[in-house]
Amino acid sequence: MFAALEHSIVGRAIRDDYIGLEVINIRDFSEDKHRKTDDYPYGGGSGMVMTAQPIISAMEYAARAPFEGRRIYMSPRGERLTQRKAERLARMPGVILLCGHYEGVDERALAGSVDEEISIGDYILTGGEPAAIVVIDAITRLIPGVLGNSESSRDESFGAVTGLLEYPQYTHPREINGMAVPEVLLSGDHARIAAWRRYHALRTTWERRRDLLADAPLHPAERNIIAEWEKSEEKSPH
Repeated sequence: MFAALEHSIVGRAIRDDYIGLEVINIRDFSEDKHRKTDDYPYGGGSGMVMTAQPIISAMEYAARAPFEGRRIYMSPRGERLTQRKAERLARMPGVILLCGHYEGVDERALAGSVDEEISIGDYILTGGEPAAIVVIDAITRLIPGVLGNSESSRDESFGAVTGLLEYPQYTHPREINGMAVPEVLLSGDHARIAAWRRYHALRTTWERRRDLLADAPLHPAERNIIAEWEKSEEKSPH
């Protein structure tokens, strides 16, 4: 499943030694003669639960000295992955991502082996591998040098600098199907362009993710603009 990481930006980051990636098969650490890693849950219920011993042993191997990073279990009950969390993890000297399967893992496997749990959303996957790939991608693109241009990640949606969703983007041709590129973007006036982008980033965030505005670093004038939008919304008929 992790072959997806051999491609695109993450693949280049691995080949250029910006990051190192080791995939560890938990089954290899099972002490069961059949290399079993799951069993029926105590207390009854459907499905199988991953057993503690192989996970504990695999995590001990993964976190062998001199590991000083973060040990994370990909779990729907974990704290939601955000850009801020990705930025924090990108500054770590290393990260171990434990992927569960079946109905989950024996709780004793997490005690002492995991520092935190992370979720990528309120839904259930067949295993933690797709979620781990998302986390790896989110972290990798924040490593200095990976994107080539530090500005690329700075102004994106959820960026720590703006705290807003990204503004609309355009490229050639100047017109397609009767839709033209906004004139301000053709003006060469960098101050006007920056103001246009900031305004539309603010507007897009207000329309789609108002929850982000509470923590976004906004100017008093921008707060006033939002207040006017809210007044207009209250007056408009529903």
